[in-house]
Amino acid sequence: MAHRDDDRSRSETWAFETRAIHVGQDPDPQYGAVAPPIYQTSTFAFESPAQGARRFAGEEGGYIYSRLGNPTTERLEQCVADLEGGYGALATSSGMAAVSIVMLGLLESGDHVVATDCMYGPSRLLLERELVRFGVEASFVDTSDAGVVEAAIRPNTRMIYVETPSNPTLKLTDLDAMARLAGRAGARLVCDNTFASPMLQRPIERGADIALHSTTKYINGHSDVVGGIIVTATAELRTRLDRMRAYHGGSMDPHQSWLVLRGLKTLPLRVERAQENARRLAVWLESRPEVATVHYPGLDSHPQHELAQRQMDGPGSMISIELAGGHEAGVALLERVGLMTLAVSLGGVETLIEHPASMTHAGMSPEELAEAGISPGLVRISVGCEAYEDLERDLEQALAEQTRSPSPSAAIRR
Repeated sequence: MAHRDDDRSRSETWAFETRAIHVGQDPDPQYGAVAPPIYQTSTFAFESPAQGARRFAGEEGGYIYSRLGNPTTERLEQCVADLEGGYGALATSSGMAAVSIVMLGLLESGDHVVATDCMYGPSRLLLERELVRFGVEASFVDTSDAGVVEAAIRPNTRMIYVETPSNPTLKLTDLDAMARLAGRAGARLVCDNTFASPMLQRPIERGADIALHSTTKYINGHSDVVGGIIVTATAELRTRLDRMRAYHGGSMDPHQSWLVLRGLKTLPLRVERAQENARRLAVWLESRPEVATVHYPGLDSHPQHELAQRQMDGPGSMISIELAGGHEAGVALLERVGLMTLAVSLGGVETLIEHPASMTHAGMSPEELAEAGISPGLVRISVGCEAYEDLERDLEQALAEQTRSPSPSAAIRR
């Protein structure tokens, strides 16, 4: 019951911020609790054998077993589906569970996928090293160029899988163009919308069949829950993937769901604050002589700045930089920051900094990294909600220190 027409009709006149707080989150009908209850149960009792039989046969709604559906989880699904403009949603145990369920549920032997070359490392490795064992082929291309994507499509292409903005180079893919190409090819368009969140981008509204997220990131926003979610454009896709989720076993736990739902309420506030910090930080970083390149869609210098303005409601809070000193300078920066936390993941209230080539994308070969545009010196920053002045001061001291002395070590290498 992750799609409810009454919730959808009520929320049509509400702003995004209001929907994030209220859709699927009415007071509990039994006791009036304003915070949604956690239904921390594995199984649900039937009133009679006949009712149990009807529910298993799909003839009656209701709950059976939390792997198949849970009231707390479905509140989260209702809200995210509404925010994404989709038909319904499926919450999963992790972001990679969401990716796996979509691919396993929609692809079969002999199918071909066209995918963004620069994407989250494990997502690429799932296609490249695991699904290939079952006869699924994949071509990894620069999806920021629609002509390159069109040239990569084959008669057996059944999915176009994109990340936009891409991880970690922040390239954008034109979703309108991808939807047209997918439609002509008879393929499904799937978009990993984690970097933008539904606050800034809604792929289904631009023709995607599926939008998915690691809810670990912006949707939860507090670095304390691992989870994922799949949003589908149609009932048929939700039903098909719901079946795969049940077989896969990657359902979200009700306590996870409650925590993510709590984080979701503040998504607009967190995204706005972090994005404003990132805008200012990107402009400042561009002025620094130690920085060779700043990748941020909010900058006029970003080659797809116009597309960002057309497709997104804001450029987000992810920045990638390449230092003039290359790999050694990147390592030195990571070692010298004090406020920013050296850790992977993103989208939390705290600012995180990491080295993609040796961390999040370490499973890719040097050739694959080069092809995807991930240089040895690339540093990724997930800008958080701290005071801007403190973030700038932290980077300024780290950059200034490395100009005065060489890197104390070069431990972070591929």
